Amino acid sequence: MNLQVNKLPEDPAALKQIVAELLGEYNRSQEKIQHLEEHIRLLQNEIFGRKSEKHRPENRNQILLFEDAADLCSDEPDTDEEIVVGSHIRNKRGRKPLPADLPRVEIVHDLDDSEKLCSCGCELKRIGEEVSEKLDYVPATFQVERHIRYKYACPECEGVEDDGPTVKIAPAPPQLIEKSNATSGLVAHIVCSKFEDALPLYRQEKIFARLGVELPRSTMCSWLVKVAEKHRQLVDLLSGEIRSGPVVNADETTLQVLQEPDKADTSKSYMWLFRGGDPEHPSLVFRYHPTRSGKVALEYLSGYQGYVQCDGYGGYDALGREKGVTLVGCWAHARRKFDKVIKARSSKKKQGAAEKAVKFIAKLYQVEKKARELELDPVGIRQLRREESEPVLDEFKGWLEAKLPLTPPKGLLGTAIGYTLGNWKRLVRYLEDGRLRPDNNLAENAIRPFVVGRKNWLFAGHPNGADAAAFYFSLIETAKANGLKPYYYLRYLFDRLPLVETEEDYKNLLPQQLTPEMIAFPA
Repeated sequence: MNLQVNKLPEDPAALKQIVAELLGEYNRSQEKIQHLEEHIRLLQNEIFGRKSEKHRPENRNQILLFEDAADLCSDEPDTDEEIVVGSHIRNKRGRKPLPADLPRVEIVHDLDDSEKLCSCGCELKRIGEEVSEKLDYVPATFQVERHIRYKYACPECEGVEDDGPTVKIAPAPPQLIEKSNATSGLVAHIVCSKFEDALPLYRQEKIFARLGVELPRSTMCSWLVKVAEKHRQLVDLLSGEIRSGPVVNADETTLQVLQEPDKADTSKSYMWLFRGGDPEHPSLVFRYHPTRSGKVALEYLSGYQGYVQCDGYGGYDALGREKGVTLVGCWAHARRKFDKVIKARSSKKKQGAAEKAVKFIAKLYQVEKKARELELDPVGIRQLRREESEPVLDEFKGWLEAKLPLTPPKGLLGTAIGYTLGNWKRLVRYLEDGRLRPDNNLAENAIRPFVVGRKNWLFAGHPNGADAAAFYFSLIETAKANGLKPYYYLRYLFDRLPLVETEEDYKNLLPQQLTPEMIAFPA
């Protein structure tokens, strides 16, 4: 509003109207400024602040010299050995013992013969020994497998015309990759290095060169794509396990893929994750898709009936409208939005509404901790939640509804309250079944290795490469979820893939069908 003092009206009512309009503009401006300042502080915190969402209990008698001092000095002990002290138990601090299954090399340190004589002239007698163990590292080495196939010929038939073969040779063993010099162990190592340890192929190429072997990244990439394309049926079987229910956890994250049809190289694609099947032996499947469309989850879970746990992304809404599908919300996402309010606040000493909301959510997780400590079955968990979690949720909802009209809707706090109330029906649905969890952390923890890898290799060079990445992440994360070491599992798998003939053969190679003892091999 542009006003000039000499043109102000004399009428008091008109002046009041002008003042009211100016106050309205001022309040809107202040609200906008507050909103922008919140986002600036949040951005600064994301760049320079703590990444952890844990809230430490305040000790007003101790001021941290550094913000992250508590993160650098962990209070968790190195060992689990317990020592009884008075009326309480504390954990003994100290160095963890080295693994017993590692090979030992004994290095004996003895006195010189001249030092084994006592001052009285008597020869000293050995009465014991002291042993200290140190960890050594032997660099990885390559070895060459020489496959020697003997040939046989009949000396009597030499030079005689005959319809049968005159020379016989032992058959070549089946190969994981035809006409390749790669063994199962090498391919398993390359896969684990890239998809479990986030080591791009170009770095592996340099490491191999230091060890004296020239192995171009293009060759390694070709190997990985060929294996993934030929044995896609493994992931299809995992997908079938996921659709068997009773709960599917879903999540998605961005991925940059080059050479996608009708898309710029700088555009975003997506890697989707679905986790489900037998809760004791879960399956995890990664699925690359050029878009974040809700059709991806809808098509992948076509025909599925049961619970689907996800965040508040609207792309899952269509899935929730399917007959027999029930969407479950994620309290970790709701809590995260209130945590942003705390991180963006100008005064860290001030306790506000966001802290109170976080405390409400913390009470819900205290009930979950109690259920774990009591080792309750799903029926017992459901009953405990009804008795202890439901009253907390009712109180929390009433508090949120009272706060909503008093909070600017576009601010961080207003956004957090709006998200929580808008997804309330999904957020409280975990009360219905003891097999459900209050959050979608199972999916988030499974997709995190992909996010870490993406920070290293940045993008997939081709859609085929993105599909191959989804294939290997599916196998590795499923193996980990079933208590298997990825390298041992992949080596076992790659040794036997050339021999598979039927779907049952593939099924017997899934991580759910194996144990660590079955896939162990001599060092």
